[in-house]
Amino acid sequence: MNFFPENIKITVVGLGYVGMPLAIEFAKKYRVVGFDISSTKIKQLFECIDTTGEISSEDIAGVLLKDKKEPEQSIGFYPTDKIEDISGSNIYIITVPTPVDSTNRPDLTSLLSATQMTGQVLSKGNIVIYESTTYPGCTEESCIPILEEESGLRYNIDFFVGYSPERINPGDKIHTLTTIKKVISGSTEETAKCIEHLYKSIGAETYKASSIKVAEAAKVIENAQRDINIAFVNELAKIFNLLGVDTTEVLEAAGTKWNFLPFKPGLVGGHCIGVDPYYLAQKAMEIGYHSEIILAGRRLNDSMPFYIASEVVKLMIKKDIIINNSSILILGITFKENCPDVRNTKVFDIIRQLQEYGINVSVYDPLALPEVVEQEYGIKNSDQKPDKTFDGIILAVSHDDFKRFDIKKYIKENSVVYDCKSFLSRDVIDARL
Repeated sequence: MNFFPENIKITVVGLGYVGMPLAIEFAKKYRVVGFDISSTKIKQLFECIDTTGEISSEDIAGVLLKDKKEPEQSIGFYPTDKIEDISGSNIYIITVPTPVDSTNRPDLTSLLSATQMTGQVLSKGNIVIYESTTYPGCTEESCIPILEEESGLRYNIDFFVGYSPERINPGDKIHTLTTIKKVISGSTEETAKCIEHLYKSIGAETYKASSIKVAEAAKVIENAQRDINIAFVNELAKIFNLLGVDTTEVLEAAGTKWNFLPFKPGLVGGHCIGVDPYYLAQKAMEIGYHSEIILAGRRLNDSMPFYIASEVVKLMIKKDIIINNSSILILGITFKENCPDVRNTKVFDIIRQLQEYGINVSVYDPLALPEVVEQEYGIKNSDQKPDKTFDGIILAVSHDDFKRFDIKKYIKENSVVYDCKSFLSRDVIDARL
């Protein structure tokens, strides 16, 4: 099981925000096959287009293999949606999404499907590395039995497994794959050493966890911790609003203490912070423990879109703006700033709540792809600036592009401007979260 650069062939399953940076970085040293079920995505990658915005066209072009028949010793990246193209690898890295369903229960559909497919092509001596976020025990309890069943091979005798949780931060060009510390683990000590060598070979610093379950747990609490801290400052925002105190000013003052944690109130969506705590809470429930703090934080953060909508409507009423059939422009619909990702965005909940008041809502987000927004949420997003004025504007996402957006140009004489991110100048807003 000693792999060396000359004989490593890697398959990355799932070419999204996690899989693409991983595949491209490994392709600079090894032969990498990237698999995704989306034929549209594969076509775009052959055109050197990554719609996540994480990888530039130049970086894709620099490693792209146009033909799978190129010599086996060739390094580079070959994208495919065909299962037969991934056979013959000796390392499989699974990076598919692990969301929650409509009742906030872990949805392992993609993870188990990717595991089943990988099991069908698994050979003796192969290593399967999971990067998808899961609850502690998922890899060993749910995934490994599928690999054994599909391959007919024996775990830790014929094939081996590792877990190295992803730490990709979409839109972040500083904390990237090779600059963050990678937690790694293996089903055997030798497997862990091999996985450690693999990630170190592309420049990543590593931390070896004692077991797969420890690595899974470490990942899931990273985001649960952030979720709870944000819930705390969101609750503070509600309290200080009732007291007539500006939350941002309070946090700035408190932040002068050396050990004060710099969290800010806001919407908590996306595929990590707004999802991962449910994985831990669900696993806790299965073993007989009902989580209190974790789920309380989730409930509070999930309530924020409705709170924001309510605050905006109250401001409009105070200004004698007729609510029914009024118009509001939402600036930003992605789940975070400077990123096109709209998965689990909580801006949608603001829009839905405003519409229940009879308000006509328009969305302007220059980063989010209009077709993706409409497909996911049935909402029309314009990536072009509006050509009319509105009764209200809500800054929901602090894209850098909005620094150049002239708020006053798009509001009526009697209007409301609400800033969810403390991003806009105080002289143009009526209130901020």
